[in-house]
Amino acid sequence: MLSDAYRPEVDLVPAPAKNHKVLGRLSLPERTFVADALRTETVGGVLLLAAAIAALIWANTPIRESYESVRDFHVGPASLGLDLSIEHWAADGLLAVFFFVAGIELKRELVAGDLKDPRAAALPVVAALCGMAVPALVYTLVNVTGGGSFDGWAVPTATDIAFALAVLAVIGTSLPSALRAFLLTLAVVDDLFAILIIAVFFTENLNFAALGGAAVGLGVFWLLLHRGVRGWYVYVPLALVIWGLMYNSGVHATIAGVAMGLMLRCTTRKDEGEQRSPGERIEHLVRPLSAGLAVPLFALFSAGVAVSGGALGEVFTRPETLGVVLGLVVGKAVGIFGGTWLTARFTRASLSDDLAWPDVFAVSSLAGIGFTVSLLIGELAFDGDQALTDEVKAAVLMGSLIAAVLSGVLLKIRNAKYRRLWEDEERDEDLDGIPDIYEQDNPAYHLRMAEIHERKAAEHRRLAEVTGGASEENDGPA
Repeated sequence: MLSDAYRPEVDLVPAPAKNHKVLGRLSLPERTFVADALRTETVGGVLLLAAAIAALIWANTPIRESYESVRDFHVGPASLGLDLSIEHWAADGLLAVFFFVAGIELKRELVAGDLKDPRAAALPVVAALCGMAVPALVYTLVNVTGGGSFDGWAVPTATDIAFALAVLAVIGTSLPSALRAFLLTLAVVDDLFAILIIAVFFTENLNFAALGGAAVGLGVFWLLLHRGVRGWYVYVPLALVIWGLMYNSGVHATIAGVAMGLMLRCTTRKDEGEQRSPGERIEHLVRPLSAGLAVPLFALFSAGVAVSGGALGEVFTRPETLGVVLGLVVGKAVGIFGGTWLTARFTRASLSDDLAWPDVFAVSSLAGIGFTVSLLIGELAFDGDQALTDEVKAAVLMGSLIAAVLSGVLLKIRNAKYRRLWEDEERDEDLDGIPDIYEQDNPAYHLRMAEIHERKAAEHRRLAEVTGGASEENDGPA
């Protein structure tokens, strides 16, 4: 998600006293890149939030039958095994676009970003692993105690970065860029393991002929990229063929999107005067389609569950749904916070001077918003049991809502501190386009500031003389 020029300093970076700082201030290029990336994600998150609310309203009003009719309407060529409902087209088709973008982000992280350096990758990887393992453990313990099904253990393991950023936009917190970058990188690692979970645990009844065809298609896709062939009219039809074969193979069709995203080159060739890699260019084109259309439409046809007092009560009494709620709210916060603390503890690191551990816990609780991928895994985990699927969806919505409210309260408590940090990062008194905090070691900056202060001092002396002369005249005899 972060290119080589923008490698984050959100990890453990050396300090003079052989100590490390966790969540230290980002470098200026990294801060700029993160701000641009988060702006796009935030817009997508707001659209996602609007689509989810629209789905809930549609499914809980007198016109709910029309929602079910549209959601269950089948369309597509049956001869190709693609006579799917609108809901399935959204989950298997549109989300492939979302995972294609996730694949590009992951590739860039692996070859040119934070995950390229094993030492730099330690914090987000450990935090993400703990943030997936603990929710799964919480779900399992609840269902062992309550005698429920273990099939949904993976539902509370995912984080929805777009929804989380939409919550930040709504509550208006001035979260420091280091914490935002940590959340962003954490989500990339989270997506990686969610992809692996879908591929490994939700694949059955393989059609090897279709799978072989998809593999051949991916090989052709890679060869065309390697040869430098350009043109959407070549890749889009090929991508649709690969997706169709992957769907019919028994492997979840979104894996096709991930595979194609991972094949794109995400490093620039400076000797050829390349400013942006092909992966960055394509991501720039496809991300609006993913964030503005694919994911909101998936939410529209997946989040529409009937909500009533009795249904909400069952969320907290049935082991499967209670496990999902506790996994998202408790498991995510404890897992990510614990993983971050353990990484700091065993690498002899210390937290950034500007932050406190409660800040890390607040961001960890924000990661409990597990909307898009959690809904998808819920559908896969309880496929064939529509009633339980809807209850698990309601649990995902409830858990995400509780996590959003909890993190919002925790972040609001510290918002005054965040605002001061944000203002420090934004201050640019010499008006050169670079925040002053990044120029403290630049002699030219201090010379410019000296000139600015000298001009201000001269103006104040002039005003003092003018006002002093005026007051002497006023004090004279009438």
